[in-house]
Amino acid sequence: MFPLCRDWLRWRALATPDKLAVRFDGRSVSYAALDGLVDRLTAGLAARGVRPEDRVATLVDNSVEAVAFIHAAARFGAVLAPLNTRLTAAERERQLRLAEPALVVVDDYGAALGNGRDGDGRPATPAGRGAPLQLPDVAALAGLAEEGASVGRPGGAEQAAQPALREAQVQSIIFTSGTTGRPKGVQLSFGNHFWSAVASACRLGVDTEDRWLSCLPLYHVGGLAVVFRSCLYGTAVVLERGFDLDRFQRCLREERVTLTSLVPTMLHRLLRSLPAAEWPESLRMVLLGGAAAPPELLAAAREAGAPVAATYGMTETASQVATSLPADVLRKPGSVGRPLLFTELRIVDGDGETAPAGEIGEITVRGPQVSGGYFRDPVATDSALREGWLYTGDMGLRDADGDVTVVQRRTDMIVSGGENIYPAEVEAALREHAAVADVCVVGLPDAEWGQRCAAAVQLREGESVSAEALLAFSRRRLAGYKQPRARFVRFVDALPQTGSGKTARREVERTLRKLISEERDMSS
Repeated sequence: MFPLCRDWLRWRALATPDKLAVRFDGRSVSYAALDGLVDRLTAGLAARGVRPEDRVATLVDNSVEAVAFIHAAARFGAVLAPLNTRLTAAERERQLRLAEPALVVVDDYGAALGNGRDGDGRPATPAGRGAPLQLPDVAALAGLAEEGASVGRPGGAEQAAQPALREAQVQSIIFTSGTTGRPKGVQLSFGNHFWSAVASACRLGVDTEDRWLSCLPLYHVGGLAVVFRSCLYGTAVVLERGFDLDRFQRCLREERVTLTSLVPTMLHRLLRSLPAAEWPESLRMVLLGGAAAPPELLAAAREAGAPVAATYGMTETASQVATSLPADVLRKPGSVGRPLLFTELRIVDGDGETAPAGEIGEITVRGPQVSGGYFRDPVATDSALREGWLYTGDMGLRDADGDVTVVQRRTDMIVSGGENIYPAEVEAALREHAAVADVCVVGLPDAEWGQRCAAAVQLREGESVSAEALLAFSRRRLAGYKQPRARFVRFVDALPQTGSGKTARREVERTLRKLISEERDMSS
């Protein structure tokens, strides 16, 4: 078998130098030009004293240079640790403390965040308890390329890719909050990304003129996957800086887009604004993932003629696990189809035994795209990975045809607008307020966002605080998308308990849903 290498871009630039690699903000970059930029960034890393296998964090927005740096880290052999630009300073600090990078690379946006602004532009708060974080070297992304240009290209024009490597060599550490609300770093290897790309191509197909419109941030596994897959396939990425409805529609019309990745909230907005007649003929597939798609959303997509492919995946599996193609979505709405090539999927009961067809159990996955574990977290790794199987924590079933339906994502996790919100993290932030005795955070169904974050708050005896004041307090501890809105906060005398003394989350959810529904009816 041909040995796997890490420098996929160098091979691609040698094979198809003039083909479009990235289209961004009116700028077109070929694979040859991208390769040259990557050379300069790679030389810049060396000039900064970074060594192969060092961890390098990034705090950058989507751009051509950000795409190039992903490839530069791979070419250099550094481990990429992209940071979520929407987090608060305190949340980012926890990730930096865990990763201990040798270098933090920022663009203009990231530099503003690093200078005391949080992910929504608000003043950032002190990083928290303990000794102040000692940041490593911080480099501007553009400046790094300039430093590399002064060093020169590390090798001849026809230099081939790096030597063969172990498939398990870690390419990136992608952060995701655990159910405890603490950051977990999912280690993804070059093998994980490679086999994920192969399996996806075998399900979706590849056209040499494919253009994948991506508005997902490059710190998400979905955004990262599009970069690597397009390089391996020799196709183009049409990159956007976030989801702006007008720009997205213009891209669909003008950029000959054939594929795009959306979360349900994005598709919901697009369907409301884009008449059926305006869906471009070039668009062959809309990959819908990040959260379960409501039946009414799939029905609206069907009426509009949008070619939706329903997907299921996660960071720990380098993106896709199962995908239902558009024709199958029409035939069996709600299903995410069968597992991809090389992917084993079992539904197991409480004893770890395979559940019969049609019965709900935990989704477990095994295959070459599954992460080898969490960075510096052996307890979480041992809990999630057992005998080669990833226990996802998601509940689902397989029907008699072998198709998978996801019933609930990550048990208590809230998925709002494609973003994962862990109740334990929000609860911990709200409990820090002196007036709060206890709190329970749940997700309520929402047609546009999939779910809305809602909180039942029990105050200490004799204390009082308004919902607005409580949220202003927690805003300095949580990214804005993790917070419930004031109208979804309810104060209760006591939280209901289960027989074992735990908070009865389902009862809280039912109560909040009823209270908010009744209030909405009264105001209408």
